Amino acid sequence: MEIRKAKSEEMDDFKRVVRTALMFPSPAPDYPGDELTLCAFIDGKLVTSYAALPMTIAINGGEVPFAGVTAVGTLPVARRLGCLRKVTTRHFELLHEEGEKPVTALYATRAAIYHRYGYSSVVTSGSYTVEPRDIQFIAGWERGGNFREAGEADMSVFSDLYNRFIEKRTGYLRRSEDMWKRQLEPSKREGGENYAVIYEEEGEPQGYVLYATTPLPPGRSKWGNNISIRDFIWLTPSAYRSIWDFFSRMDIITEVTWGQVPGDDPLPYLLLEPRRLSQKQSDGLYGRIVDIEKAMDKRGYNEEGTLIFKITDDMCPWNNSTWKLDTSPNGATVKQTAEPPQVEMPVSTLGLIYFGQISTSEAARMGRLDVLEPGNLPIWDKVMSTDYRPACANHF
Repeated sequence: MEIRKAKSEEMDDFKRVVRTALMFPSPAPDYPGDELTLCAFIDGKLVTSYAALPMTIAINGGEVPFAGVTAVGTLPVARRLGCLRKVTTRHFELLHEEGEKPVTALYATRAAIYHRYGYSSVVTSGSYTVEPRDIQFIAGWERGGNFREAGEADMSVFSDLYNRFIEKRTGYLRRSEDMWKRQLEPSKREGGENYAVIYEEEGEPQGYVLYATTPLPPGRSKWGNNISIRDFIWLTPSAYRSIWDFFSRMDIITEVTWGQVPGDDPLPYLLLEPRRLSQKQSDGLYGRIVDIEKAMDKRGYNEEGTLIFKITDDMCPWNNSTWKLDTSPNGATVKQTAEPPQVEMPVSTLGLIYFGQISTSEAARMGRLDVLEPGNLPIWDKVMSTDYRPACANHF
C-alpha cells in the first residue's frame, strides 16, 4: 500500500472511487484539484480517495485555519484493509509538520467511521418544514423595512452582512470569493429557480436570504411549489422576523424548508404554533483538534482563566501531554506543563468543548472526561463558553 497525492492523470480514477464508494450519480460533483488530495494505492491502483480544502472557521470571535476533509471513499474490494486509517494518520502527520491548520472538519457519511479517528459532532444541525400560513408571531409586530431583489452584483453587501453576522459566532466558515460565487450562482434544480433578496431598514441592509423554488413531487398536489432556504443572515431581531414574514405572504407556496437551522435559532419561541415547524435535529459538522499547541490560542475567549488538562490521543502522539491554557478576552497562550491537571480527557471530548458544543460540566456528567479537581469546573465552563451555539451554513 502506498499513501500519496493523486497525480493529475489519476483524477478520473479519483472521481470513479468517490462515485463508487459514495454511490453518487454520474457525473459526480466537482472535486478539488490533485494538489489537495491524499489517497491510498494498492499495487498502483487508487482505492481510497481523500481530499482536504484549506479553509477558516469562526470560533467565538477567533478565526481558526482548518482542513476541510471531503470526497472520502474506499472501493468495496479494498475495505477493511486499513486504507482510510493510514491516509488519515498521514494527513494528521502532514498537518502537524506544516503547522498551519491545527483543526480538521468534515461532514460524515457515517459517524462511526470518524469517531475512530478522534472526531466528534461539534455542530448540531436542525431543520424546519412549515406552511406559509403557519408563520404567525406571538406578539403584535409589523415589518418596518423593505425587501429588494439582489444578485451577484450585490456580493459585497452579502459578504459584509455575513461577516458581521458571524463575528462572534462559532462554526461558520470564512467565505472566499469562489465560495461566494458558488453561493450566489448554485446549480439550478430541475424545474426550479434560485432567488436572493436583501432586507433594508431606512436604506441600510440588515439581512438577506437566498432560496430556491422547486415544484411539488408528483402526487402531492395539482399545483404549488416548495421553497428551500439556502442561506439566511440577519443582524437584528426585526430583520429576522421580517424575513420570515416575507415567506408567510407567499400564497402559492405549499412548504418552506430550512435545512441548516442553528441550535439556538429563535423561531420556535416566536411563533404562535411552534409545533407547525415540524422540527428535526441531527448531527452536522464533525471536528477534530490535530495540534493542541497551535489550536487552543486561536479561538476566542470571553473570560480570564487558567486551565490545566491532560489529553490522550492515539493518532496524534504530539498531543499526548498535560497542557496549560491561559486565557483572556485579548488572547490566549498554551504550553506543556508539569503541573497537575484539573481534568483528563480524550481529544474527541476536547473538540466538543473547544467548539462550545457542550460544557466541561456536561462532559463530566456524561462520563466523557475525568475530573481531578472538581472545584475548577465552574471556571472551565466560563472560560470555554461561547456566545452562540455552534452552527455552519456551508457544506463542503
